Amino acid sequence: MHAPVLVLKDSLKREQGSKVQHANIHASKAVADIIRTTLGPRSMLKMLLDASGGIVVTNDGNAILRELDLAHPAAKSMIELSRTQDEEVGDGTTSVIVLAGEMLHVAEAFIDKNYHPTVICRAYNRALEDAIAALDKIAIQIDVNDRATMLSLVKSCIGTKFTGQFGDLIADLAIDATTTVGVDLGQGVREVDIKKYIKVEKVPGGQLEDSKVLKGVMFNKDVVAPGKMKRRIVNPRIILLDCPLEYKKGENQTNAELVKEDDWEVLLKMEEEYIQNLCAQILKFKPDLVITEKGLSDLASHYLSKAGVTAIRRLRKTDNNRVAKASGAVIVNRPDELQESDVGVGAGLFEVRKIGDEFFAFIVDCKEPKACTVLLRGASKDLLNEVERNLQDAMSVARNILKNPKLVPGGGATEMTVSAALKQKSSSIEGIEKWPYEAAAVAFEAIPRTLAQNCGVNVIRTMTALQGKHANGENAWVGIDGNSGAIVDMKERKIWDAYNVKAQTFKTAIEAASMLLRIDDIVSGIKKKQAPGAGPTPSKPKVEEEGDADNEQMLPE
Repeated sequence: MHAPVLVLKDSLKREQGSKVQHANIHASKAVADIIRTTLGPRSMLKMLLDASGGIVVTNDGNAILRELDLAHPAAKSMIELSRTQDEEVGDGTTSVIVLAGEMLHVAEAFIDKNYHPTVICRAYNRALEDAIAALDKIAIQIDVNDRATMLSLVKSCIGTKFTGQFGDLIADLAIDATTTVGVDLGQGVREVDIKKYIKVEKVPGGQLEDSKVLKGVMFNKDVVAPGKMKRRIVNPRIILLDCPLEYKKGENQTNAELVKEDDWEVLLKMEEEYIQNLCAQILKFKPDLVITEKGLSDLASHYLSKAGVTAIRRLRKTDNNRVAKASGAVIVNRPDELQESDVGVGAGLFEVRKIGDEFFAFIVDCKEPKACTVLLRGASKDLLNEVERNLQDAMSVARNILKNPKLVPGGGATEMTVSAALKQKSSSIEGIEKWPYEAAAVAFEAIPRTLAQNCGVNVIRTMTALQGKHANGENAWVGIDGNSGAIVDMKERKIWDAYNVKAQTFKTAIEAASMLLRIDDIVSGIKKKQAPGAGPTPSKPKVEEEGDADNEQMLPE
């Protein structure tokens, strides 16, 4: 007998073989079970306490998982899933996790029977291709300009969310906002940039019903000199600057030696003249409103207010971009480069209003705004945060539809149709892949089943009835009404989902399941390598001397 060879260090833990797959499957199922109750309109809310003691109350799959701190590596990669889903299409974060968990769950039986994981993955990928093909069959085109259709579509997305009880409110906001900022790129392609051009301002107070989409932008700023400058201008001419309106300071500390007393006055006069020139360059375009991203000195504000111009300073770059998009102005970097074409005349009204105890500047009634602000009002901060999350989802759905106007049925009908199609097809598959393929078909039923569970109806009966309806690939639009748990036609109930949300959900879930199944070795306990000679960092508090305040060791990596 040879002595056993130690390859890995003692501190490393290594698990191998099917044990790893079982561990991964159980971890992913645990994540899926956390999320499972938040699917559908009758969903439960989760309350999470974050590190700073604040609370998050939500049923948005992604928001929940974002707050969780997990130890298991497989569970962490499940969380990544819902994040990518959220970034890609913005909706379906919960279904992705439930589906992936189910896919792994049905694979467990095969691993017990010593199937090779690659066989299972191959079957899954085949199932995915056929599922997308089945999706294409039942998808229907819609007209983006038909507001009622869009509304019912976005509503079915928010129906599962907390704000579903407020009826059309959030759906209206979402559609208004996305249609406002949509840009036609030609060839029938719409580009809708939610992140950049739609700003959500949450102002606690008032009622939810007061929320609205402004035909323009608002930001949390007041004019520079409140008493002297106008707070309300109709049809303002707007100039946006990206430079400070103050005397330019020396790059590094400049010392000037003055011999005569008069030189001091000359210096001051130069400063004054410099600023006067700056303002004159701006004023010759007769603006009513000057907004700069940088500072604005007292002197400049005096010159501007004397000319009856309202000024706002230190506006965020992103806000400035939105103002530019809304009013048609161009952001100018130096006042001497101003041209008539840079002046924005698209806005109908500028005014500063006081909401609560803060001042907000509104630039509204724009002619063709390409940016907008959604103003949300509500009772409490937590409520507003949840409404904002719902609004983000709703806007993503509206954006998806504008990009790709195809619909599939909601309420678990799509999944049942896909499942039935796969079951039919599985009879023609030869060899060992047939069984995992069939299992994948069954796994798709997890979504309608979870919907039925959350409604509190008899799950087994409902599922059997549904399978019966879908058996021969007919009644593609029959699913579960999430509110009552009854089996209804989704076309009549107008419960729809966007095609690319569903397609993305299936792809992400199956690819993730395949990836987790392929892992057969987990090595943990790997320590971070330290730089040679660094030694263990001292644990006792080090008193900083003046000399070593900038010591390397103090800086976190």
